[in-house]
Amino acid sequence: MESLDKWIEKLIVDAGVAPQAAPYLRLLLLLIVLGLLSWLFFFITKKIVNGVLFRFFRKTPAKWDDLLIDHKVFRNLAHIVPAVIIRIIVPVLFKDFEKVVPFVTKLTDAYLIIVIMMVINSLLKIFEYSLSKSRLFVDKPLASYFQLIRIIIYITTGILVLSVLLGKSPVYFLSAFGAMTAIIMLIFKDTILGLVASVQISANDMVRVGDWVEMPKFNADGDVQAINLNTVKVQNWDKTITTIPTYYFITDSFKNWRGMKESGGRRIKRSIFINARTVKFVDPATRERYLGYNLLKDYITKRQAEIDEYNKKNKINTEELINGRRMTNIGVFRHYVELYLQNNKNLRKDMTLMVRQLPIEDRGIPIEIYCFTTTTEWIKYEDIQADIFDHLLAAAVFFDLEIFQQPSGSDLASALANPAANYSGSAM
Repeated sequence: MESLDKWIEKLIVDAGVAPQAAPYLRLLLLLIVLGLLSWLFFFITKKIVNGVLFRFFRKTPAKWDDLLIDHKVFRNLAHIVPAVIIRIIVPVLFKDFEKVVPFVTKLTDAYLIIVIMMVINSLLKIFEYSLSKSRLFVDKPLASYFQLIRIIIYITTGILVLSVLLGKSPVYFLSAFGAMTAIIMLIFKDTILGLVASVQISANDMVRVGDWVEMPKFNADGDVQAINLNTVKVQNWDKTITTIPTYYFITDSFKNWRGMKESGGRRIKRSIFINARTVKFVDPATRERYLGYNLLKDYITKRQAEIDEYNKKNKINTEELINGRRMTNIGVFRHYVELYLQNNKNLRKDMTLMVRQLPIEDRGIPIEIYCFTTTTEWIKYEDIQADIFDHLLAAAVFFDLEIFQQPSGSDLASALANPAANYSGSAM
């Protein structure tokens, strides 16, 4: 290399350049040559990675080598080649400029540290991807932990780069960071809160990726798409995305529907409102009609036997409907609804199944249906619920009951057209 330097310098002097300027011009030419060689080696390495290695790994049956290509591990490694070349040649190239050698060497070492950090990050992405595909970790907030690891790697890389460039021990910068703890905590407040929240969420199994969560404060109602160090991404049912700071899942209340999905049954809790004016006792003729309803036959027979025994024992005059114990049409309807639900194959019999009468209100008498479907799938659940209430709304008239609804335009028009009938009906 020394003879090469003299030969180049002699050519420069022979070309008419002053001897005093010849070393500097020679240095410039060698720098240009070094840059071209570094670029050439990087280009060749990149071509090998993107060409030969890429095709070779794609043809192999193994999957791990594909991940190395997809996450640019070899592409990042290609950056080491020009750095190593410069690192080897610099001491010889700058032998006449001893003060420049340490500076260029430090820059090269710092560049190598950054390249190594890029390679480690690529390997971490592969590891994160592999864990996310495992059934053990599919619902865990892996992104949060790997983001934390990357932050630590970035901080470590920054300390090492500063240590190399300034010639100080890494311990010096660590002590400086210790003195800046308050400022660091202020800058990374959200990250620290997110980290603590992620650990608590994972430890207490509060939220998983794929859970249906509901947080009204942020208008979030949908599936959790990702749990990161700082945010939780929720895709709402209208396909919009709501991003919520992770620590709010610790400080604020939210609803997680995972328990419903894991139970295998989704609750139906809805009421039918009965017009109170249509409630009445069941007379013998109506009772005979009820005996023709398949679901009610056994119930009516058994219930009437209990009533007759009670009235006979207490010597009650049953000629008047108000005397003694009697069935009412709303009570019979309530039992009919319960029997109908018990015979519905789409409802869970091992979970709560109940039909209850709630306190009367301005909309009428609420008959609430409380049960669980055999599926948690949204569309099927809505179909089952609709089928049940379609039947019950149509069945109410067979018990001489009227479903209450607010008067509409047609109701008012009918009342005005036939006021006598309306008056006689209200007198009932």
